[in-house]
Amino acid sequence: MAAAVSSPEVSAEGQEPLLSGGEAEEESRDVVETQEHYKSRWRSIWIMYLTMFLSSVGFSIVIMSVWPYLQKIDPTADASFLGWIIASYSIGQMVASPLFGLWSNYRPRREPLVVSTTISVAANCLYAYVHLPHSHNKYYMLTARALVGFGAGNVAVVRSYIAGATSLTERTSAMANTSACQAVGFILGPVFQTCFTLIGEEGITWKLIHLQLNMYTAPVLFGALLGVINIILIFAIFREHRVDDMGRQCKSINSEGEESGSLDQDAEGNVDHVAVVAINFLFFVILFVFAVFETIATPLTMDMYSWTRKEAVFYNGIILSVVGIESVIVFMVVKMLSKKTGERAILHGGLLIVLVGFFILLPWGKKLPNIQWQEIKNNSIPRTTSTEMLMPFWSLEALQLPSNHTVEPVGCPITQSWCLNTPMIYLAQYISSDILIGLGYPVCNVMSYTLYSKILGPKPQGVYMGWLTASGSGARILGPVFVSQIYTHLGPRWAFSLICGVVVVSLLLLEVVYKRLIAFSVRYGRMQEENC
Repeated sequence: MAAAVSSPEVSAEGQEPLLSGGEAEEESRDVVETQEHYKSRWRSIWIMYLTMFLSSVGFSIVIMSVWPYLQKIDPTADASFLGWIIASYSIGQMVASPLFGLWSNYRPRREPLVVSTTISVAANCLYAYVHLPHSHNKYYMLTARALVGFGAGNVAVVRSYIAGATSLTERTSAMANTSACQAVGFILGPVFQTCFTLIGEEGITWKLIHLQLNMYTAPVLFGALLGVINIILIFAIFREHRVDDMGRQCKSINSEGEESGSLDQDAEGNVDHVAVVAINFLFFVILFVFAVFETIATPLTMDMYSWTRKEAVFYNGIILSVVGIESVIVFMVVKMLSKKTGERAILHGGLLIVLVGFFILLPWGKKLPNIQWQEIKNNSIPRTTSTEMLMPFWSLEALQLPSNHTVEPVGCPITQSWCLNTPMIYLAQYISSDILIGLGYPVCNVMSYTLYSKILGPKPQGVYMGWLTASGSGARILGPVFVSQIYTHLGPRWAFSLICGVVVVSLLLLEVVYKRLIAFSVRYGRMQEENC
């Protein structure tokens, strides 16, 4: 959805911005953006990109080492508790996002940004010291990860700032860059963790401050250092900026005398709350199906292809890394594509691609998967509980075999009754599905954020972005629960059929509200829409 308007020409000489098809505005509102203002605005946006990157790194940098570290500091912790530790990040973010969003609506955004980042830094330091207490260490780790997630609630502030500091023609590109930074953070987090494994499990100890620097604590301390650098950059470089949908400089309600300009009169009018609710639902579905996709990867491949846990973690790690790289490329491509087709059409296409991806995963053949018979011979093989399924795919390696087993049983467990009558999903199906979902998900992600920000227009977006972020966090919590309850008990045919049904409902909803998903300025006739 692009509007028929050009960005204001950045000019130090004060030339009039060129507005295609629009009437001359009142002279008092034509605050032209100078070259200095333009550079300051984009430096601030780049600081927001960095904040988004660090937020995702904070989640992924320790995800592969949480289980062994938990076992080391608290032998009473089991795999079920690990699931809650993983989920605590999303729970913390879900709670914090609307709060930080509300804060940013009325106060300078530097305040919630600095406070949230400080919380993340403190939480990472707490994580490095969870070995010190003599008991209940696992609860300290749970608290630390929940606080890291709470600090990551600043994602709502980041996206609301970017929405207010960009014109309609800049918005899609800026939102795509933000999502790309988030994706790169998720990809590089485990890479940083791998590098720190060279320090070893023992590492070195700084007795004066009781600090153990090892492969488990070094990543979070590195994350804390990055957070401190981020805070310094926020104070040194970040400035409050706001432009209207046509790119004209406006005075921000969050500023403290940092910029001049006229108050935006275009804020008059009501937000289309039907469109707002629709985008929240669509965004929830998008993140929910992707959470199911990444959670189901390991159990599905172990059941279908008789992979061991180590093989499943290794191969799926490679596959999801490639999907992550694919997503970053898609983020870049979608910026150019949206200028020709519009955001709504691309969102529609992205959902269709996701639907095809999950439809391909439905079992079609006649060949059954190899059955894991060992459990009926020896009842000591543990079954996976619903709370254990809260763990993402990279944590499933934590489930250890009993000591009386020397060979890991492989195949589809006989305890899953569907294994006896459900055809296997061929590897070609699985790879094809990965490629399609890796293509459709980033498209839907960027278009949802972009449309949402344009629908809200000049209204303060902090709380709205907070709710959108919270809906995404809730989806990431419920996705693994869906896998544990549906896939484990009913099998892939039911699981993927239900997912396809949910995506179809989303497509129908998109059709119903399609004409309402327009920019605030277009809705009130202040700009003309080019693409449908």
